[in-house]
Formats: sequence, structure tokens, C-alpha cells
Amino acid sequence: MNETHLKTLEGTLERLTFRNEENGYTVAKLTPTGKSYEITVVGLLGGVQVGESVRLRGLWTTHPQYGRQFEVREYTVKLPATVEGLRKYLGSGLIKGVGPVNAGRIVDYFGLRTLDVIEETPNRLREVPGIGKKRAARVTRAWEEQKQIKELMIFLQGHGVSTGLAVKIYRHYGDEAVAVIQRNPYQLEKDIYGIGFKTADQIAQKLGIAPDAPARVQAGLRYTLGRFSDDGHCFAVRAALLHQAAELLEVASETCAAQLDALLALEEVIAETLPDAAGEAIYLPPFYYAEVGVANRLRRLHTAARDRLAVFQDVDWDVAFEWLDTHTGITLAEQQRAAVRMAITARVSVLTGGPGTGKTTVTRSIIELLQAKGRSVLLAAPTGRAAKRLGETTGREAKTLHRLLEFKPTEGNRFLRDQENPLNTDLIIVDEVSMVDVLLMNHLLKAVEAGTHLLLVGDVDQLPSVGPGNVLRDLIDSAALPVTRLDVIFRQAADSFIVTNAHRINGGELPLFPQGARDFFLFRQDDAEAAADLVLDIVARRIPAKFGYVADRDVQVLAPMHRGAVGVSALNQRLQERLNPAQPHKAETPHGSRVFRVGDRVMQIRNDYDRQVFNGDMGCVTAIDTERHTLTLDCDGEGIVYESAQLDELVHAYAVSIHKAQGSEFPVVVIPLLMQHYVMLQRNLLYTAITRAQELVVLVGDRRAIAIAVHNDKIARRNTRLKARIQASQSAPPPPSGYPTTSRSSRADKSTK
Repeated sequence: MNETHLKTLEGTLERLTFRNEENGYTVAKLTPTGKSYEITVVGLLGGVQVGESVRLRGLWTTHPQYGRQFEVREYTVKLPATVEGLRKYLGSGLIKGVGPVNAGRIVDYFGLRTLDVIEETPNRLREVPGIGKKRAARVTRAWEEQKQIKELMIFLQGHGVSTGLAVKIYRHYGDEAVAVIQRNPYQLEKDIYGIGFKTADQIAQKLGIAPDAPARVQAGLRYTLGRFSDDGHCFAVRAALLHQAAELLEVASETCAAQLDALLALEEVIAETLPDAAGEAIYLPPFYYAEVGVANRLRRLHTAARDRLAVFQDVDWDVAFEWLDTHTGITLAEQQRAAVRMAITARVSVLTGGPGTGKTTVTRSIIELLQAKGRSVLLAAPTGRAAKRLGETTGREAKTLHRLLEFKPTEGNRFLRDQENPLNTDLIIVDEVSMVDVLLMNHLLKAVEAGTHLLLVGDVDQLPSVGPGNVLRDLIDSAALPVTRLDVIFRQAADSFIVTNAHRINGGELPLFPQGARDFFLFRQDDAEAAADLVLDIVARRIPAKFGYVADRDVQVLAPMHRGAVGVSALNQRLQERLNPAQPHKAETPHGSRVFRVGDRVMQIRNDYDRQVFNGDMGCVTAIDTERHTLTLDCDGEGIVYESAQLDELVHAYAVSIHKAQGSEFPVVVIPLLMQHYVMLQRNLLYTAITRAQELVVLVGDRRAIAIAVHNDKIARRNTRLKARIQASQSAPPPPSGYPTTSRSSRADKSTK
């Protein structure tokens, strides 16, 4: 566009109606200077705040739905020059500790001199009624920090970096932020959650870094390798890595190959020759050492001479099972008896099976027998919800794996329980192992002392872990460890069509929808918009009216995809409007394109070890403090406080993806399944969704989509060598002293999975 065609517009920002925190795209209402009406402005306006005066350069356009609006290409910001502008500016959340109420008090007292007072004589803030010494000091500190962030925003505003990310950059680098970015913008991608390679690359190009610069190509290779791990792979085949990196960077494959060799020389990646001339496997080091560690540690545990449960080696098992029946009322089937004996006599073993096959009964029986002999047991699961459910079904304390292993973010992001400080117990039972990735399994095995028994329990037919690897399947397929697979459905479970249909689906048969079913229904609809409307009506009206469930507490929508009318994003927006609408008395806070409101069901989407809340944890918003700009989340009974800059870690969870629902159970699940989900329609996805329900399943969609999912039993292959390592018991040198044993993925969760 010729610059001479750009128009100029000046005015005051009245409110922000939408902001994408990832790229800074903003929709705002502006009152032009000297006018009384508002107009809509759109564009990359990262950093602008309500109440600021702005000078915009851009074009007038007409949107087919929203009408006439001003599309911004360039902008500059001036501090507000009116009392009302100052009131909006200070109360917008810009300064922690100043919300709308205190902003009004300060501006009413000092008028147009407000910002000068804060800048030059901040002690005078104590003159304002309601502003004490502590609040005045907090405002002063926040203002100084905000000035630094503002200067950083001036530097970043042309690169689409949002205010929230600028705050994170400043808090990480401090006053050195601009110098760090100018020296190597790709450092942002390593250090700042929320900034990926593409944003860093955009900044780098503006700074004039050449397309084939070594720093850029190496960052692109790391990013591409990170994308492989985001998809569950432990490694990438060299040829595929070079091909994808070259496409991403738009440079020659030979250029990428040279820089990959440089990364290998720097030991930032590790190469291993694949068998049968399949090429080279390129690993990020944490995944390589985790695979090797899991294989070696399993072999050590499995063949240990010491046995902390040796007292059971001479047990008369018929007598033991008769005692169980008499004293606890637990009568075990033959498969279940075999599983109990396996767990107690084998140092490492695996128990797998679908719903209704008695995994919980086996677990309780093992615990009862150990207690009778005075032996100790620890219970754990990957997520808070899974641990809570394990505790409820066994009547014993169960912890998340991170809590069991005593993860300490304040002590270098390390687990206190390891080979030097192992867990002191006779048996460890870990449930929902299908969710455990290779990194977390390695940390667990480090903390298991030789002689301690380990029972790994999970449903191998569910979706694999979100993180890299396919640990449970690899352990079972290796045939190197004792495995019991429960496949008999017990009578009480057989009365449930949830259980019956889960097993039919897993066996490649279509689910049944009989006339008299009480817990399994299909509402046929093949139009996406109509299906979305139907999902809303089923959740908000039909299920509560017919069955008495509470919609915003008991009913969970599980969708295969994020995009589309029946995707997670659109359904969340509509379900929030229906189940938790805005009300005058209900506090809320905007964050980007989302509005968080007291009563909202939300989900954490990255591991935050400082506050011990993890990717996939769900909770309810219980409080929003508009003065302090904080949000409080009740997550399984624990109150977790979020500052405004941390809200990008939360999403609404009225609807969640099926992948994110792993390890959780809900009284009722509603599952939209249509042909628009075609690329995701596979057997283990549908099976996982259905087995999340405890009491009621409602499918919304068409039979074609269901049939495609049932008959598609192709499990997406993951690049992992764990099975081969277990079988061969390969060894490798330990990681260098001080080498990180966690990985930072480039796009999604940059912390240890």
C-alpha cells in the first residue's frame, strides 16, 4: 500500500472489545478528537490502554458484518489529557493495585496533574482518602515498572508483541530486555512462555538478521524438533527434520544440514543411527536420556536381588484369597487373582484393561493383603483429578506424581525424590499410566529403590500421553515385563451401556442405542451449526430437566477439535453465555479475546510448578479482585491466585478437547461427533471420550462419523525407541553433570511435561 494513501485519525481509546494476546490484534472503540461519537478501530495495537490518546495511520474499510471501521497500519500513543481519560487509563488494569475505584479517587483528588504526582511526588498519593502507605508504595513501584515496560513496548510494537508478553519479557530480563533482544531475538523463544519461533523470527527480520544466519537456522531447527515433540515424538528422523525446517525457514536443505551438524557439535541435539538403514534419529537431549534411563532403570528394578515383599513368596494364595473374601467381601475372578499375584511377586508389572473389568478391585485387594502383612504402599497418578479419584476408590491417600516425587520449582525445577533420595515403601501403584510421558516416567523410576515393587495401571487402548512417548504401550509391547490384561466385564458393569459400548467400540463394533437405554444416547444431526445449538440445549436444559444434573458442575462437553462451530473454542464461548452470563453483581475481567467471570469453569494449559498447578488441571473461578487485578481459582479444594499477566495460562473449560480430558471422569459427557471432525475420527479417540463418563453419555452427530471413528483403528505412530531399548537393555553414558533433564517445547508447554 502506498503510504500517501494512509489516513490519519486521532482520539481517545474508550474500551477494548477484543485483543488476541498472541499477536496483539485488537478491536477497540475510539472517540475522535473533538467528537462525541465512537468508531471502531482494528489492527495490531499491542500495548494500547483504555484512556490513552492515540494517533493512528491506516485505511477506512467496510466489514460485511460489523460495518465501517478504521484499519490501523501505524500508531503512536500519548498519555491521556482529560480527567475522564485519566480515570479510564489508571483503572484499566495498567497498574497493579489501582482498579476503577481507587483510580477514581486519585484522579478526583489530583485532576490533570495525576500522572505528574505519581511520577514526581508519589508520596502525595497518601493524601487521597482510602490510599494508605502500602498501597501508595505499591502504586509507585508498579508505575516505575510500567514505564520500563512502556519503553519496551515502543521497541516491540511494530513486531506484534502484546502487552502481556512485554510484561513477561521485562520481568525475565529486567532493564537488559532491549539489549538481549537486539543481540539475539531467538533467545525469547527459549526463555519466554508464549513467544514461539515465529514471533522471535518476525522481530529478527525487522532487526535485519539474514534469512540464512546461523542463529536463525539453528533456532528454526530447534523449533521444528520441538514441533515433533509437541506431536508426541521423542525424536525426528534426520531427513524429515531437515525437510520441514527448510520449508519453515525458506532456505536450502544443505544450509539446515550444516547448522544441524553445528548443533550436534554443541551437543544441543543428539543423533543415533536407526536400524535397517532408516536414517538417523535426532533427539532433543532430555528425551534421549529419558528413553535410555527408563529402559535401564526398568531392567535394574526387574532383576533386583533385593525384594521388599519377599514375605509373599511362600504364601498359600488359595488361603490368601479366601481370607480376602471372608474379611473384606472381595471375591476375585481368576484374571484378577493372577493380577494380584503378579503385582505382589513381580518387582515391576503392568495391569491394563478397559472399564468394568475390575482394575480398581485388583488395586484394593493388593492394598488389603499388604496391610495384613504390615507392608507399606504409596498411590499416585499423573493429574490431580486422577489422584483424587484413585484416593476415593481405594480409601487411601493418593498423590500426583509431582507431589509424590516432591518437585521443587524454587530449587532449580528439580525432584527431591531420586536415586539419592528414593521413596521408602514396599510397593508403589501408579494409575492412569497411559497419560505418563517418557520424561515423567524417567523421574519416577529414579525414585524407586531396588527391591521396591512397582505396579503400573492403565488402559492401553486410550489415547497416549500429551507429552512425548508412548510409554504404556511400549512397556506392554516389549514383552519384557509381566503384564495382566483384564478383559472380562463384570455383571454389574455389563448393565451399563457406557461399559458395553466402550468395549464394542474397542473391538471395532458400532455402539448400540437401544430404546430402553438409560445412560447412552445419540441425537442425530449432521449440520455443524444445528449440532452446536443442540449441544447447548442438551447441556443447559434437557439433561438437568430429565436427570437432575447441574449443568455447570456435572456436565462436560468433549470435542475432537478446537476449531469450527462444534469445536472447543466456539462451544466454550456459547456455553459461558448460557451457563454463566454477565450479571451486575458478578465480577469479571477481560483478557484478550476472553472474559473470565466468577463461576466460570476453567482449565490450566501449561505446567506451572511455582504454584503446583499442571497442564489439564480444572477448577472454578471463585474471586476476581479488580483493584489488585488478580483471579482466584479453586482447583480440587486449593485456592490458586493468578495475576493478570498469568491469565494466558487459563482457558474456559465448559468444553475441552478429548485429549485434555485424559485422566478425568465426569458424571455426564456430551460428545459432538460430525464429519467436519474427519481428520480426528479414530477409534481410541471415541473410546477415550466415552470412558470419561461415569453415569451418562450423550453423542450429538451422525452415524457416518461414528462409523468412521469405530473402524479407524490406525493409531498414529510415534517416534520412540523405548520398546527396542527395553528389549535390548541398551545403555548409554549418563547425561553430563548438571545437564538439564527437562525439555522445553517451542510451542505449547515450555516446562517439563
